[in-house]
Amino acid sequence: MELNEINKYRTQPTERQVTNPVQHLSWERWQQAEKTTSMNKIYDTYRPEGFGTVNGYLFAENPKELIEFLKKAFYAEEVNRSTNPENGDIANVILKIGTSCFMISQARGQFLNMRTAFYLYVANVDEMHKRAVENGAKVEFEPANMDYQDRQSGIIDPSGNYWWISKRLVEKGYNE
Repeated sequence: MELNEINKYRTQPTERQVTNPVQHLSWERWQQAEKTTSMNKIYDTYRPEGFGTVNGYLFAENPKELIEFLKKAFYAEEVNRSTNPENGDIANVILKIGTSCFMISQARGQFLNMRTAFYLYVANVDEMHKRAVENGAKVEFEPANMDYQDRQSGIIDPSGNYWWISKRLVEKGYNE
């Protein structure tokens, strides 16, 4: 049973609430859904607020610059910061954008020159694209309506990571 199918069984929260992806199902429906969803039980573990099963971890040559860019361009909130007591380098920073957390560290050794890409869902692509560019992003492509029913733009942050800034134009998944 796909998660979308499970949604039709949602009920109001009961006294016996569970902490799982389908947490507002009745207990009986939750047990049925648990047996039929594709999530392996190995992933049924505590995750701090804002963290999913898979989370980004960036190594940046200039993490302070990247962190400031993300705060200014995407309203990132700093959740935690650890520094190396010997040299003051950033050992780990947890940032939260919207509902998602990820981490950033000082790049060195085999972690130099690592790049990645993010898919960022927002309510207003044009506004977020403009903020990013005003705060130092390079334009990969301007906002446009895509064939797959997203409005989307692409930018490159100061560390060379790609960000696809997107809004679904329809309230359904990509495979529907």
